[in-house]
Amino acid sequence: MIRALPADDRLRIAVLAHLHHPVVPPFAGGMESHTAHLVDGLAARGHDVTLFAKQGSEATCRVEPVLARSYAVDGYPDSDGRDRQHLVLDSAMARAVRRIRGERFDAVLNNSLSPVPHRELAGVPTLHVLHTPVLPRLAEIFGAPGWSPDSAHRHVTVSHANASAWRQWLPEVDVVHNGITLDSWRAGAGPLRGTAAWTGRITPEKGTHLAIAAARATNMKLKIAGPIQDRDYFSALVEPELDADIIYLGHLDQGELGAMIASAQVFISSPLWEEPFGLTTLEAIACGTPVAALPFGAMTEIINRHSGVLATGPDAGSLARAVLGARELDRGKVRASVRSFSLDSMIDAYEGHLRSVVLMPQCTPGRLS
Repeated sequence: MIRALPADDRLRIAVLAHLHHPVVPPFAGGMESHTAHLVDGLAARGHDVTLFAKQGSEATCRVEPVLARSYAVDGYPDSDGRDRQHLVLDSAMARAVRRIRGERFDAVLNNSLSPVPHRELAGVPTLHVLHTPVLPRLAEIFGAPGWSPDSAHRHVTVSHANASAWRQWLPEVDVVHNGITLDSWRAGAGPLRGTAAWTGRITPEKGTHLAIAAARATNMKLKIAGPIQDRDYFSALVEPELDADIIYLGHLDQGELGAMIASAQVFISSPLWEEPFGLTTLEAIACGTPVAALPFGAMTEIINRHSGVLATGPDAGSLARAVLGARELDRGKVRASVRSFSLDSMIDAYEGHLRSVVLMPQCTPGRLS
């Protein structure tokens, strides 16, 4: 049940989205899913929320497009292409910031990966959400001689694992775990024995090829779903493996995705980087599907002994052994372990942090000196 707020307790909030993709289902990735649930949750609490995002984004709040939907972001450009891309994305984000400065918002929630809000929102009450490990362009800002955090800004990240990397530059980083609408992810009538599921962005760091190898090693059929964000990787290491046992289903909507995950005997999570969170893993647990995962990033925070098994190493053999252990776990206990990751808990935390930046005394903003 969404709590109604007194009129004087409601905030006017500007939310800056990551501009690589529209915030619209089926979501391109975890950031878009997180942004959608966050703005809809805050709006449902009675806050006046405006989402600044790529054209084509949809939400229950006001949406202000700042970049054309037709502009395609290349995830792996060469250096010249990367510089041109940064110019376009930074210009769009700067336009959003100027519009925010021209309106009377109580607070800004920066849910992007852009360096622009860190530079151009000085003195504006802002909550920055750090969704990734430290990115080079942000490290350039935070690591510059004489830099200190803006006194009107606060920073949170999505896991303790991710916070540890940021604390070199930002000693005060709080953690707000991602949350999901638990009732949107339901257990199925019963799993199909001998089947596994993998979902997410198909890129090298997500390790789809290792999930395939682990499924083969355990004689499991594997269903794969998600957007292909690195076509070369898909063509080289995923597509040649597709057959009657390894099936790619495309980019599914939430209903189709939930049914696929809930019908699997085990869910395979195969990050080959320090995964900052892992929404797909959480969604699988909410479906009651036990998880076998590589032991990187936030996997140790999401998965416990009731919900899955962590591999002992980063190789397919270790992941296969985790699959064998995970697929026999009690699915009721798997589902029960997700309760602390509810959307309401996440919105509670973000409300508290937004109020803290609104109420902070406005001192001299931090700056480069």
